[in-house]
Amino acid sequence: MHLTNSSPTITARDRHLLRHAALAVCCAGLFAALAALVQTGWGPLARFDRELTGDLHRYAADHTVWTASVQMFSDIGGTITMRSVLGAVALWLWLIGARTLAGWVAAQTLIGWGGQWVLKLSFGRHRPAFADPVAHADGPAFPSGHAMASVITCAVLVGLLWPRARRAGRTTACTTAALTALAIGASRIFLGLHWTTDVLAGWLAAGIVLGAVTVLVELARPGALARDFRRVDWRTRPRVQRVLVSPARPPRDTDPSDDPADDLPDAPSDDAPEAPSAGPAADPVPDRPDGLLR
Repeated sequence: MHLTNSSPTITARDRHLLRHAALAVCCAGLFAALAALVQTGWGPLARFDRELTGDLHRYAADHTVWTASVQMFSDIGGTITMRSVLGAVALWLWLIGARTLAGWVAAQTLIGWGGQWVLKLSFGRHRPAFADPVAHADGPAFPSGHAMASVITCAVLVGLLWPRARRAGRTTACTTAALTALAIGASRIFLGLHWTTDVLAGWLAAGIVLGAVTVLVELARPGALARDFRRVDWRTRPRVQRVLVSPARPPRDTDPSDDPADDLPDAPSDDAPEAPSAGPAADPVPDRPDGLLR
């Protein structure tokens, strides 16, 4: 009697989808819990919000030069700047032929912007009010749009850089992104424009958008993100390197202006056996992007 293993095999793509689904679900659960505590006015959390925001505001009122610097940083890292950066990145990706990756970036931008306002209008939380405010902002407070936009932008940029960077570069990129998002969120609390829980909610909402959009794109276009990452790697290599790694092939009776990246092979199916390495001509970028998309 022969026993066979009938348990399903979990592929790399399945793990990829599970990670991003877990990110979206975990952030959604934490966001819902935080929103419920804020809406019900839970005492310890409300006191924490009032005391921290009040202390930071008093410090800001007493140190005008430092406050002006923080205000400038907050303006530079605002939602318009963050979404303009992602819009420029999406346009560049579209122009080099990485259409799915461009759509992924654009979707992160647009869904993040739309989701932010849906949540703000749904909760309608008032911003902190002071007799001598050091800054002004309009609209509801919960969640913080600056915090949400900065996390989405930084995470997308790190995800795009991750496959081409080495360990030191990845560490630098992640550290810079984390400090930038943390500083932008803290600046909104320091200026008295948001409660601390508004910023925390913005970070959690960004995690929901990042995970959910990635899962939806992968389900709609399986393997397309991996192919586009290889295309970006090809198009951003130095020209000499591209020539050296290109396999010899007979001349074609086609337009010489054809994009060499169009000759890149499709991402292999999860059920197909992995092809052996082809030496120096092998594609250095894995079929599955790392970093953000892991």
